[in-house]
Amino acid sequence: MSEHKTFYITTPIYYPSDKLHIGHSYTTVACDALARFKRMQGYDVMFLTGTDEHGQKIQDKAADAGVTPKEYVDKIVATVKDLWKLLDVSYDRFIRTTDDYHMESCQKIFTKLYEQGDIYKGEYIGHYCKPCESFWTDSQLVDGKCPDCGREVYDAHEEAYFFKMSPFADRIEKLLTETDYLQPKTRATELVNNFIKPGLEDLCVSRTTFKWGIPVTFDDKHVVYVWIDALSNYISALGFWNEQYNDFDKFWPADVHMVAKDIMRFHAIIWPAMLMALDLPLPKHLAVHGWITFNGQKMSKSLGNVVDPFILGERYGADAIRYHILREMALGADSSFSNEIMINRINSDLANGLGNLVSRTVAMADKYFGGTLPADREAGDFDAELIAEAKGLVAKVDEFMDKTQINNALAEIFKVVSRANKYIDETAPWVLGKDESKKARLATVLYNLLETIRIVSTLLSNFMPTTMPKVWEQIGAAESDITYENAGKFGVLPADVTVHRGEIIFPRIDVDKEIEELNKIIGSNAEPEEKADDGFEPAPIADEITIDDFAKVDLRVALVKDCEKVKKSKKLLCLQLDDGFGGRQVVSGIAAWYKPEDLIGKKVVIVANLKPVKLCGVESNGMICAADTPDGAASVIFPDQDLPCGAKLR
Repeated sequence: MSEHKTFYITTPIYYPSDKLHIGHSYTTVACDALARFKRMQGYDVMFLTGTDEHGQKIQDKAADAGVTPKEYVDKIVATVKDLWKLLDVSYDRFIRTTDDYHMESCQKIFTKLYEQGDIYKGEYIGHYCKPCESFWTDSQLVDGKCPDCGREVYDAHEEAYFFKMSPFADRIEKLLTETDYLQPKTRATELVNNFIKPGLEDLCVSRTTFKWGIPVTFDDKHVVYVWIDALSNYISALGFWNEQYNDFDKFWPADVHMVAKDIMRFHAIIWPAMLMALDLPLPKHLAVHGWITFNGQKMSKSLGNVVDPFILGERYGADAIRYHILREMALGADSSFSNEIMINRINSDLANGLGNLVSRTVAMADKYFGGTLPADREAGDFDAELIAEAKGLVAKVDEFMDKTQINNALAEIFKVVSRANKYIDETAPWVLGKDESKKARLATVLYNLLETIRIVSTLLSNFMPTTMPKVWEQIGAAESDITYENAGKFGVLPADVTVHRGEIIFPRIDVDKEIEELNKIIGSNAEPEEKADDGFEPAPIADEITIDDFAKVDLRVALVKDCEKVKKSKKLLCLQLDDGFGGRQVVSGIAAWYKPEDLIGKKVVIVANLKPVKLCGVESNGMICAADTPDGAASVIFPDQDLPCGAKLR
């Protein structure tokens, strides 16, 4: 790899209004794995993360706490950095929007856009959502509430500066639909139909009703409003229009911006428009992931389902947590977090899979050869298949990491782990060890296992950086053995390699006991004052039916392939489903509670034999199953996401 190859990857900058939970950790850990992998490949990497610290919400929270806004964010930022340390995140630069150099860049960008006519002064009349820090028109509200979070909005009427969006609409549409900028590309249709086709509205980029922000240099009544401030961090952190750094020419454009789906449109529409106005190159890729949900629900303090990553990291180690969230999360889709899923994943993959492979192999080398393998070798059955899979692994991992499909890369690695464990059963080293004439064959088997572990652990070090050095010590691998170049080779360890038996790297966990303990911990995190109304009145139970009546209702599992709003309705979504029988279209009245991106890639339960009807002129062939919630909303029922499409519920 030539030295000039660079790789620039960023997380969004997190809003430090409160401490982060496990759902926030995914983006940073995913970026860390990609950054580590690129470093291993020989790239000069810049990995950026940080915090977005201005805004009315911060100002209000600081006032409630009796401290200045800076004092308030300083305290929370310290906990953010502690969390990244706990999770072994190897960021290269941490930016804060309160940093002087960032403020300098932001002010220069705002002034430049104003001077060239892309920003103008006007008046904002509409509605404002404080938690989302977003303005909305009457038509954008859903039942009078914020369309993003469902909270109350308040009327806003103030002088403001606006950024002209419409001049960039055509270019942005082409960016989303004709390039691979957006990953997954399935999100492009939703963005185009919901935001670009109706006409891009000019963006409010200043405020006068609070002071905790970056002052507009030529109009001190105003502070720069959130998106120009926050989004410009990706270039200010490289030294764009400031003297703090000088990395802009080296690393820009960014290779990957990784964000969660709730801020996708800001990065897919507003950020490209800003860069176009500044005549700067656009980032290469925007990787969008879903949320980590807790038993099918988005993590929320009000539901008492927030999982503290500090607690998990202390109980199981950072690597186990990193592995779980990276393996479970798929690009573009939500992933389900539950105590049971996490513990079973740790047990099946890490304890029974990798941990067992390492401990069995090292223990047998110690038992039969005193820890040092003899140089004599004897090939046999099953060798070639294992060696081929081990040597071919790096190419498969390369492909998936280039696509930011981290879960698939990990799946490929653990296929080889499973193959190695199967190889042990096939070759039966314990039988070979009883026959002195089979020592050469036994040494070959154990060497093949050690080499496979070396390759697997080399690649896994990007995902589980704390544990893999312990593996290398046990298998007798030197630092020079565990390079990217050697990950595609077999026979790197010396023939007379010496192993060093050590502690079990991933001890098995008592599932029932641990789930009980975790449930207690999570329950203690609930905030009673924010809980849903305990006065929920369930709907009356319907008239009694027989089993024959129930059998008439055909409930099936289906995958949401695509989803969009029905044009003539504020309440309806049109879903394209893979039902296991060729596909179908279903219209559902859940638009008030779910955005299309919340559902794409998720499996749902449908009534499959419902007579087709037309709703607002759109044919519906079935019904999505959902449950009442205490606030009168509907919560879609998400089955086990591993169930196949078409599976019948009974």
